[in-house]
Amino acid sequence: MNLVFDMIKKYLFVGAALFCMTGAYGEGVVLSDTYVADEEPFVAPQTSENDTDDYTPVQNSYVGQQMKPAVKSTLENDSSDPLFLIPDNRFLSDSYITTVDKKLRFGQFVGYGINNNLVLHANMLYQWDLSGEHQNGFSSTELGGTYRMNHGSNASHIIYDVLFGLKLWGSSHVRTPEYADSSYYAGLRLGRQYAGVTFAGTIKSTWVFDDTRGLSYLDFIPEAYFRFKYDWRAGIGFDIRKSTNTQFLPNQEWLNFKLLRQYGNTQYVGHIDYEFEDEEFQIGANVKILF
Repeated sequence: MNLVFDMIKKYLFVGAALFCMTGAYGEGVVLSDTYVADEEPFVAPQTSENDTDDYTPVQNSYVGQQMKPAVKSTLENDSSDPLFLIPDNRFLSDSYITTVDKKLRFGQFVGYGINNNLVLHANMLYQWDLSGEHQNGFSSTELGGTYRMNHGSNASHIIYDVLFGLKLWGSSHVRTPEYADSSYYAGLRLGRQYAGVTFAGTIKSTWVFDDTRGLSYLDFIPEAYFRFKYDWRAGIGFDIRKSTNTQFLPNQEWLNFKLLRQYGNTQYVGHIDYEFEDEEFQIGANVKILF
């Protein structure tokens, strides 16, 4: 009997020990699962939030840096803007053709920018008379410049430009100021330049001298110039001309409209102008390239 009781107690002791070990192992597994379950929802949102915060400012900063130069570049290379000034060490070539009163006129303008304040230019025009009533040939060669007195740092500042020039070696037989023996001009241009629109006004006085006549005239030129999407531009302006000798040059009132498309530093311009006194149309095209 004692032997039987000893065996029973031995088995109970071993069973109890196994039960305790199994319970401890099971409790350890449960604690381990509970620990992992608590860590995963805590770590994952923190990592995702950091990634989002780091990415968003970089994206916004990148977009902002890309947008600012685009606006600045648009103003700097828009050579048809009334207040455009050729930048330092840059060239502008403007080749144009115009038809008016049965005459074809071909021209070439070249300008060079100096220290972002002064622009010097040369301009020459050739006339081909289709009616045979006027003389064919080159006009006087224009040498002139533009000096900027005040740069508009923002929209509240008005830009002031001084215009000056002279024309030499023209013909005294073609009775238009562009073809006179010699002429001189000086003027003042002012306006405001915004990202999408420019408003400008010019007052210009010209004195004409040659062997057969002498006269002077004043030009008052208000202009509005608009920049649209996809690099389209449009401009409208008036040229009110008052002459001191209406026998050679009558008073004129021109309405000017131009439409153009810009590709990089190149512009293709088409324009149509109407003169109210003589009810005369002028149609032309320009190709402008900024080097």
